[in-house]
Amino acid sequence: MHPKGLYFLAFTEAWERFSYYGMSALLALYLVQQLLQPDHIMNVWGLGVLRSNLEDLMGPLTPQALASLIFGIYSAFVYLTPIAGGVLADRYWGARRTVLMGAFLLVLGHLAMAFDETFLLALVLLIMGTGLLKGNISAQVGALYPPSDDEKRTQGFIIFSVGISAGAMAGPIVCGSLALAYGWHIGFAGAAALMMLSMATYALGLRHLPPDAVRARQSSSTPLSKAERQKILALLAVIAITVFQTTAYNQSGNVGLIWISEHVDLQTSLGQVPEPWFPSFDALAGIIAAPLLIALWSRFPKLDLRPLHKIALGAAIAGVASLLLAAGALQAQSGEASWLWPLLAFVTFGIGYMHYWPTCLALVSRLAPMHLKGTMISVAFLAFFVANLLVGYVGTFYESLGPLNFWLINASIAGVGSVVALLSSKPLSKILDDLGPHPEVDETRPIDSDSFNVPSNTHS
Repeated sequence: MHPKGLYFLAFTEAWERFSYYGMSALLALYLVQQLLQPDHIMNVWGLGVLRSNLEDLMGPLTPQALASLIFGIYSAFVYLTPIAGGVLADRYWGARRTVLMGAFLLVLGHLAMAFDETFLLALVLLIMGTGLLKGNISAQVGALYPPSDDEKRTQGFIIFSVGISAGAMAGPIVCGSLALAYGWHIGFAGAAALMMLSMATYALGLRHLPPDAVRARQSSSTPLSKAERQKILALLAVIAITVFQTTAYNQSGNVGLIWISEHVDLQTSLGQVPEPWFPSFDALAGIIAAPLLIALWSRFPKLDLRPLHKIALGAAIAGVASLLLAAGALQAQSGEASWLWPLLAFVTFGIGYMHYWPTCLALVSRLAPMHLKGTMISVAFLAFFVANLLVGYVGTFYESLGPLNFWLINASIAGVGSVVALLSSKPLSKILDDLGPHPEVDETRPIDSDSFNVPSNTHS
């Protein structure tokens, strides 16, 4: 039996991810199709100043290019602020208060998305709220179990991850359907309602959660040994490699949805497929692929690959997904592309993601020095910060390049990640194998034996 607090945390995270991915699936489409149009853009507080500053850096921006930059900046900072949230929880407020404050800011942010005028304020609130909530929820899951019960903790994190994946799958469907039926702002209001459920779930479960233990600020830091410094540098190199495939992967939720709305025939025998639904296929593919991959590596150990090889394979799969979008763009040159192309592409992206990102997190969580594990996990998510900035920037070239060339370039970005991972596999693996797990931990298993059982936030 698992602690009751686990289920409250899992449902809290499920509702939060439900609202986050529901809103994210609408964002790029909303910007291009409504907010950045002449009769709306003048209503947004502060957008004129933001656009002016961005155009000073990059030159004149079309609505699609401006939308891509806004999408990329917002998505990037969502993965930067959890570092500050972790510091606030650890040093000052405690996890409970920090999570509740984050949930409250997220509710306000989603409500602010329901009005043109407060759009930029909404993004700021959402960035701040996610920073306070995201990492600290995961930390509380681990605190539910005694240090010696590693097996139960791993099972608990797997249960917790189901909530993440379920929310990522259902959010775009629900919020996309609301937006299609009643308008963009109702879709965003739906995300706000879901976030209210998340906050209420967390509040109801407080008595089942571990007490806060705010750590006092240490007067001096623990010095790193030479081996630890080498280990950290090797792990940072692995994290950096994943930026390539993460850039290609996340572009599907930015320009990918714009391309679908403009060039894909979404009519099927069962009716029309709303554009915001496609990210749900990505999440569903991840849910299905994870246990299959675990079973594959466990049942056929001779097929098991080294961590860098799995990361390279994931990058290659992301490249294939981009090539599927390029094939659809080629078909669209003589008409509209079939909806099967983006469907297959998003499913393939989901499978590729489950190869490279959980593997990266497993490696970091397993080999980081004991006193820096939390910090290194936060640093790992900086790969998403850098990648999303690149997503926004690269997306500004979509109109000038044209869909076919754009998706070929996106495939090449993932391809570079695959090649770099393969070329660096031998030297990086040698460093990590030689150093092994931190000596404070009794580890006898191979360093990648649980690559697909990574606990926290395996879906971005």
